[in-house]
Amino acid sequence: MQPDQIETFLDLVETRSFNRTADRQDLTQSTVSGRIAALEAALGVRLFTRSRAGTELTTEGLKFVPHARLLRHTWAEARHSVTPAGEAAISIRLGIQSDLAPNHLGDWMIGFQHHLPDCAFYIEPDFSAQMCRDLTSGVSDFAVLFTPHPSPDLNFTSLGECKYRLISSETDKRKGLNPKTYIRANFAPAFDATHRAALPELQGAPIAAGQSATIAGLLAKLGGSAYLLDVLAAELIATGRFGAVTDAPVISQPVHAATHLRNRTSKLHRHLLRVVQQSFVPR
Repeated sequence: MQPDQIETFLDLVETRSFNRTADRQDLTQSTVSGRIAALEAALGVRLFTRSRAGTELTTEGLKFVPHARLLRHTWAEARHSVTPAGEAAISIRLGIQSDLAPNHLGDWMIGFQHHLPDCAFYIEPDFSAQMCRDLTSGVSDFAVLFTPHPSPDLNFTSLGECKYRLISSETDKRKGLNPKTYIRANFAPAFDATHRAALPELQGAPIAAGQSATIAGLLAKLGGSAYLLDVLAAELIATGRFGAVTDAPVISQPVHAATHLRNRTSKLHRHLLRVVQQSFVPR
């Protein structure tokens, strides 16, 4: 039984299509079929049935799914444990929502290093869907993200929320907003749903982006209006070129910590969680 066989099996569980799994893994269909056949031979059972209706898991395949997920995660942890980390005893891989990194990461690292002085850290700013995939597969150990993607392998803890404010170089009132110069922010599904309900007249903006730093750069060059994380919004307002749109709602975005279910009670992960929780304690 090889790790690539497990990875192909789990992808096929998602796609239920040998063709789609071949495309997603950049393999030939015969390679996908060969890996599944080898895995079935090692287990001594059939894992899938194929018909005109599609590819379906057998009863044995359904039983094997949670074990395959655990095997994939354990293999990733095993590889990680033997990766050189300098003088550190442990290397921890952290995922962080891109919008949160500039304003929180420095404080978090001070806390992490205080509680975990023997650890080295690899930090990857990313978006929620990819961080959840990385946690599930064992590529990451801990993440702070906007959107929990349900998985039987993941544990989520609500941390609090961050706030986004609408600023503009053109107007301080909502009625003065120009859809042609509006930059549509889309940071997460929860933010998007609130934005659509609050400002339905601004859905057809010609430019959209999902990161505050990107939007701030666009505003600095092009002018116009957009929602930004409150810290960045304040920085642009301080330049004197932008002002708050005073009658536009502040949009709150929930923030969550995530880890693999098997790590939720470990001492190391509890330290990580306590440090990030401090950032969202009301002051």
